[in-house]
Amino acid sequence: MKFPRNEIASSTSVSTAGAEEQAVNKYRRRRRFLRTGQVLMLAGTVVGIVHWLTHIEAFGPEQPPLWLDLFAGYPMAALLLMSGGIVAGRK
Repeated sequence: MKFPRNEIASSTSVSTAGAEEQAVNKYRRRRRFLRTGQVLMLAGTVVGIVHWLTHIEAFGPEQPPLWLDLFAGYPMAALLLMSGGIVAGRK
């Protein structure tokens, strides 16, 4: 069975438009992961710097409590940096 020429052209243009839309969606998804990862890494950097400044007594003479030092200090900064790197590197 032969198809008229205009039906063949319209079916190929639909598949091309679908492929372009998929490529745009894939690009946007990749950029979203990249920016989310960068925000997480920035948050980890800020946590690490603030924790370091607290230890050198830039905000006053008192040191952070032990629980804060163990959970919200350098380990949290490292966790945020690593998870941000993983999210940013995701394809």
